[in-house]
Amino acid sequence: MKQVASLRYDVIFKKAFGDKEIFTAFVRDLLGIKLEIDIVEKDKVYEPPIGSVATKFDLYAEDKKNRVIINMQHVRFSDHSHRFLHYHCAALLAQVVNSKNYSPKLKVFTIVFLTSGDKHKTDVSTIDFDPKNRQGEPLGEIDHKVIIICPKSIQDDTPKEYREWLEAIEDSLDEEIEESHYLNPQIQRIFELIKKDQVTPQERARMFDEYGVEEIKQGEFKKGEEKGFNDGYGEGKEEGREETARNFKALGVLTTEQIASATDLSLDEVMAL
Repeated sequence: MKQVASLRYDVIFKKAFGDKEIFTAFVRDLLGIKLEIDIVEKDKVYEPPIGSVATKFDLYAEDKKNRVIINMQHVRFSDHSHRFLHYHCAALLAQVVNSKNYSPKLKVFTIVFLTSGDKHKTDVSTIDFDPKNRQGEPLGEIDHKVIIICPKSIQDDTPKEYREWLEAIEDSLDEEIEESHYLNPQIQRIFELIKKDQVTPQERARMFDEYGVEEIKQGEFKKGEEKGFNDGYGEGKEEGREETARNFKALGVLTTEQIASATDLSLDEVMAL
């Protein structure tokens, strides 16, 4: 057994999948696309921002030769489907700015990893932009897609091309890996990169911050729900959300928009606390 840092941590996920060889190997197995890229950018933003809400991509790579953009997101928010549809559309709009018409040259794929699980319990789901006829058959006009991956929900028929990747991500969550179960050399590289003795002091500090935020979030929601049983469920749950938002603001590691999403409060409510 190998002791590793869990891929549920954003800093560890970016360390592993921000590696160019690992990034391109995963995209090849998931999408069948052979990328030719020089670098994987971390925390990519568009300057100036596209639209009214700024977006930041966890991992971003552009293959100009094959005309493909790949965004990867690692997320633990309740509104992930809507959030990353917005991010995906921002990436599309950024291409149209430099296009001669509304058909940009670059295909855009957004891959979202849900390492904390999902209520739908689906291994891989897709937001497909291609128009369909009345029989549900695609017309082959639009290639852009959002792919949502949940390693905790691997199925018996999960395709073998990317099943081993999902198993490796899920296997890392308890911080122990039986590496002999995995044959893919790029997955073995992930295990080497995220070994506990390879975690830097800076990365460990960010892991502690992430853990603390999640602990506060879960703890304060629980307090709010418990109070709700005594004082009226709706009122108690609302107080729990507000207390969670206050703690998030005090930590200073999340934006106002992220706090609102995590607590189901409005932006105005968060700003007023």
